[in-house]
Amino acid sequence: MMDGTSHRRFFSPAAGALALALAGLVAAGPAGAADLSNPAAIPVKADPAAAAAPASDWRFQLTLYGWLTGLNGDIGVRDRPTVPLDASISDVLKNLDGAVMGSFLAQNSQWLFIADLVLAQLSHDDTFGRRGELNADATLTQTIATGAVGYKLPIGVANLDLAVTAGLRYVQLSTDLDVTLSGHDFAWSRSDSEQWVDPTVGFVLQWAITDRWYLNAMADIGGFGVGSQLSSTGYVGVGYLWTTSISTAIGYRYLYEDYENGGFRYNATMHGPTVNLGWRF
Repeated sequence: MMDGTSHRRFFSPAAGALALALAGLVAAGPAGAADLSNPAAIPVKADPAAAAAPASDWRFQLTLYGWLTGLNGDIGVRDRPTVPLDASISDVLKNLDGAVMGSFLAQNSQWLFIADLVLAQLSHDDTFGRRGELNADATLTQTIATGAVGYKLPIGVANLDLAVTAGLRYVQLSTDLDVTLSGHDFAWSRSDSEQWVDPTVGFVLQWAITDRWYLNAMADIGGFGVGSQLSSTGYVGVGYLWTTSISTAIGYRYLYEDYENGGFRYNATMHGPTVNLGWRF
């Protein structure tokens, strides 16, 4: 996506405003991320016949999910005033070129390991000037990668697991901006990129409501001035086990980031419903 012209943190006043508005549609100067659409799997009751055979205590799950996000907050570059962001889910979908979201979970009776990845690209064309003679084409790519390890607490409640977690969340935002002037031999382009890593601490809750219905919840907080000033994510969802291997779930997720570096400022929350498909093995 980068055109190679520059990677400095710089935008022109007019074209920069468009790039910032586009960035606000999905930039998680956070999931954010990672924020996990389905952070934990609830095991089905063991088969007594199978329990007699030696088996590994480890269980795994791969999940593909969709996250319909809106965004609220503000963003700014250099010494320019911040630009307010108020993008609805439909605003994001209109500009979405494509996205891939997935997570991986490994757990046994004591430990769990979580990995989550969000890749997304948006683009937007617009015109400026009294007669629309200035054309701007902006593209945003976003990467949010999260990893965490958790330790299950001995709470002594049947069918309920609670784990404390510690991990890292990596966020990268890259913007390409091309500006042309109608009827003139003029073209201007700029590429800009920001990336940071946040340490996080949090919890994961798993509740097997019945043999098939389950509830998952997770939350974390991080940043602490290491990457962003403050980073936080949360998720709660209800799922259903169709077979011992296949599950689906719906839920709600948010991702907040307060990041500042030099003149770049990003303070916004991504939030919206999620739906996922999980494979357990």
